[in-house]
Amino acid sequence: MNQTPWTLSLATAALLALAVPSLGWAHCDTLGGPVVTDARAALASGDVTPVLKWVQPGDEPEVRAAFARTLAVRGLSDEARELADSYFFESLVRIHRAGEGAPFTGLKPAGAVDPAVALADQALATGSVETLTSAMQTHVAEGIQERFERAATANEHKADSVAAGREFVAAYVAYTHYVEGLHQAAVSAASHHEHAEHD
Repeated sequence: MNQTPWTLSLATAALLALAVPSLGWAHCDTLGGPVVTDARAALASGDVTPVLKWVQPGDEPEVRAAFARTLAVRGLSDEARELADSYFFESLVRIHRAGEGAPFTGLKPAGAVDPAVALADQALATGSVETLTSAMQTHVAEGIQERFERAATANEHKADSVAAGREFVAAYVAYTHYVEGLHQAAVSAASHHEHAEHD
């Protein structure tokens, strides 16, 4: 299945419209997310380098200090290792999210990942985006259809009363804003892609 730029942009739009608002910067605050995964690898190897990409340059000293403190005590006992590792995970994720301008409300369980984001990770792991784009196209189509049907039904009765008219306006706004948001995200993604190709 060949993916056209529009198809890929549509998938990107769906991901932006459906996944990001509900999660607030994907799943970097979960125990199964990429930040903690790299943190586990760093602790296992004793090398902080794998996690530095997740923080701003100015935050490196704080991360390095937290890493050093963790290594200093995690070998004392199993309980100490568990507590020290948790301290480092939380410190790293907090610093990472602060660098994105996002709040940190604690680490979430490994399974607390939106299905769309899980598919996005799977696409990177497998090197194939087909499952992701197919799922996103389905979500987009369902979202448009649902809002269209509400607006179309309300449109038939909008002249019945002021209340019915307001019901139509609410359904119409929800429908058009959804379509507009998807289109803007798709066009923005396509424009960014074209700009990157010419750089």
